[in-house]
Amino acid sequence: MPLTKQALPLSASPRAVADARRWVHDICVELGRDELIECAELGVSELTTNAVLHGAEPIAVRVRGTSSHPRIEVIDGSPEPPTPPTASSDPEEFLTTFGRGLSIVAMSSVAWGASIEPDGKVVWFEPAPEVREDGGADAVIDSTVDDGPAALSDDAREVKLLGLDLGLYASLTRQYYELRRELRLLAVAHQDHYPLAADLSAMFTSFERQIPPDLHRTVGAALDAGAHSVDVSVRMEPEASSIVSTMMEMFDLADAFCKAERLLSLQRTPAQREFHLWYLGEMVRQLAGERPRAWHHTSGGGESGRVNAQHVS
Repeated sequence: MPLTKQALPLSASPRAVADARRWVHDICVELGRDELIECAELGVSELTTNAVLHGAEPIAVRVRGTSSHPRIEVIDGSPEPPTPPTASSDPEEFLTTFGRGLSIVAMSSVAWGASIEPDGKVVWFEPAPEVREDGGADAVIDSTVDDGPAALSDDAREVKLLGLDLGLYASLTRQYYELRRELRLLAVAHQDHYPLAADLSAMFTSFERQIPPDLHRTVGAALDAGAHSVDVSVRMEPEASSIVSTMMEMFDLADAFCKAERLLSLQRTPAQREFHLWYLGEMVRQLAGERPRAWHHTSGGGESGRVNAQHVS
């Protein structure tokens, strides 16, 4: 059964470490995994300390994975990656050095690493049954932050997303990053057991390159201003259409995997899926030369909204 417990928010203070330790201790007991308590407490203490001292708010801790393979994650708002420990010829040096930090995480883990996002990072570890004496697991660090979009060609076309629902967009973005992170983790840390994860992760990366950064900036500014919807105009390459079309099918497949618990993220809600189909569908339609259609939802609110598309000149 996937672990989808709500994250525990942490204050940027020394109290955060004690709160995180107590929380993961209780979860290990709840899962019947008492043998993981020592390493879970050691690892989460070091990651929480790093987040408080070197990260940025908001800070939180959560548990993902399954009861057989629980994964503890510490989230903070800084995109700066953690620095993995350097090798040492004396394993006991890790235990006598002030600020041992990530060395302890490595020694407490069967696997650990970080996912770097534009708005922060998730540093995770899978606690070991006992502290390792071999220097610990190597870090697996990956990132969705690239060097920036490629320059648009003269063939790029305008795409207008009219009446874009900011609440649905924000919730769908959170769901997307959960799914994206899960695929990356499987691809880099568990490739032997999930050989298709690397291919799926590569497809997601290709898809992300098609989405103009202007879209995210416009939406972010509108959210900061307290708006509920916004009109967005961006330019996209015509060849993006085929990639977006393929991803529309992949998202439905991912929903099926999530529902069957073959992926540990949550599937899209009906409202998220309907909004997603409109949002991606508008890109495909307009890149084919069709006129934009605005998003409209019923009075029940964004999470219960339906497509009521209207052509706009």
